[in-house]
Amino acid sequence: MDSRIKTLSKYRFERAIEDMDNAKTMLEAKQYKLTLNRSYYAIFHAMRAVTVLDDFDSSKHSGIIAHFNQHHVKTGDFPKDTSKIIKSASELRELADYKDFYIASAQEAMEQVANAERFVNRIQDYLKNLDVL
Repeated sequence: MDSRIKTLSKYRFERAIEDMDNAKTMLEAKQYKLTLNRSYYAIFHAMRAVTVLDDFDSSKHSGIIAHFNQHHVKTGDFPKDTSKIIKSASELRELADYKDFYIASAQEAMEQVANAERFVNRIQDYLKNLDVL
């Protein structure tokens, strides 16, 4: 594996960890919309840490998600429920970021943090198995 690709993957995963930490901080501060946003971005950056290893990137979130699902969930690299975690996080982030008068609940925020943490842990295990981390 090219060392530059490995370095970029590791960097993207570190961003995912940073976003995960920020999501937890926002949850503690009862900033639920921001919790949903940071939880989603933890997932997103973790996905990009994997897709770069496929020599794939996209300027669109939907492109990253589609590639990840097709090449890593459907192939069995990750459990099938991984796609549901991604979809839920994406939908809630869009509501929180773009829907006027949307009120994010503490329950939604707690569930998303738990899902994002599960997702990031799966990515971490995957990257460790590939000797990226």
